[in-house]
Amino acid sequence: MINSINDFKSVFFIGVAGTGMSAIAQYLSGIGKTVSGSDRYFNEGEVTDIQTKLSACGISCFLQNGEGVNDQIDLIVVSTAIEDTVFEVQKAKSLNIPIIKRSELLALIAKSKKTIAVAGTSGKSTTSAMLFDILQKANFEPSIISGAGLVSIIKENKIGNAHVGAGEWLIIEADESDGSIVQYSPFIGLLLNIDKDHQEIDELISIFNIFKSNSTHFIVNQNNLLAKELSVDSLNDFSTILENNTRYFASDFFQSGLTIQFTIDTVPFKLNTVGRHNMENALAAVAVANQIGISLEICADALLQYEGIYRRHQILGQKNGMYVIDDYAHNPVKCASSIEACQAIAPKVIAWFQPHGYGPTRFLKNDFIAEFSKILRQEDELWMSEIFYAGGTATKDISANDLIQEIKQAGKNAYFVENRNDVLNAMRAHFTEDCVLLLMGARDPSLESFAMDLYNKI
Repeated sequence: MINSINDFKSVFFIGVAGTGMSAIAQYLSGIGKTVSGSDRYFNEGEVTDIQTKLSACGISCFLQNGEGVNDQIDLIVVSTAIEDTVFEVQKAKSLNIPIIKRSELLALIAKSKKTIAVAGTSGKSTTSAMLFDILQKANFEPSIISGAGLVSIIKENKIGNAHVGAGEWLIIEADESDGSIVQYSPFIGLLLNIDKDHQEIDELISIFNIFKSNSTHFIVNQNNLLAKELSVDSLNDFSTILENNTRYFASDFFQSGLTIQFTIDTVPFKLNTVGRHNMENALAAVAVANQIGISLEICADALLQYEGIYRRHQILGQKNGMYVIDDYAHNPVKCASSIEACQAIAPKVIAWFQPHGYGPTRFLKNDFIAEFSKILRQEDELWMSEIFYAGGTATKDISANDLIQEIKQAGKNAYFVENRNDVLNAMRAHFTEDCVLLLMGARDPSLESFAMDLYNKI
């Protein structure tokens, strides 16, 4: 029976290349565990970049054929995508090796540290990274297990989504999409927002209520009406609305190109990022940091050096006066916020979006149409390619073009190009010398290479 991280020494990850899995694998290797894993994307005779980086962290990588699973393994870890029919799972069962979900293992890790769990339907990775930078600047020597790569860690030639520090604090993302958030009992629970995404609002509120109950201290964003309802003590919360009675209040927002500025309690802040949503993310990180003893001045100094995270408004470059930006935005509110942040950069935004999953697109269809129709200016354009399909059983009774047609009816400039490889040639005539090309999408592992290839061909 595995009840703590002290109950095993050797651990094997089935699907180790996944973002969530690789982060935990690196963390455990960093604290002295013997870590190995396999992935369906590993092929005979090929060594991927992620394999090289995992190996550099002391993690042994195997093909997903069972060769890495043996009686020397104390624990097998699987993600929600790994089914019982997978051969390695069957082999582990035949060897009586305990099998747990990734989220269960993360919950055990969280119990071993003084944990700050960052929750919400938007902004978790960014806020976690900002908070990590602040704690680093304050010499807290924190650890982090993130859902995205921090640029500052990627520069060390690592995947970037994990770091083991010598201090007592651990920062994690608490994911509501699979319900695993209810397993965590953090010292500090941080709730950024509640918006319709993977579940209906009632289900989300129920999940976040359990998260609140499990947290020793709880901090919420008073700007978000649904999150505000879960507040424990408004004086510990944060807001950018003066009427909300919070101790942490940000004001005087100003965006100039690719930087934002604002003030928290007379202390000026400046970050090399874009959008009001990132002011909220930074304010959330500051609210937590200040309550564990870090001054606002140290927070400001740390965030001045903030370098961002992978595929969150990541600037690929500028050509012929046009910025090309790659972003992970994938739900209606995130996409609208991403477009709005780019509107302050140039008078025209050309946004391309690839929805993921037929079920999620169907579930969020009306919300996508409403958010896009509301945020697009007269000069802006929205382009979509067909829905990304990862495999499995799905009812394909919706197309991205269905969304485009209704957004057109709302009087917006909207275009559908079924094959994304044809989109660059289709939109070339729409480029100007003062615009932003924003590329949005998630879950598709090829999006990074697609974005970079598109940029190189401009």
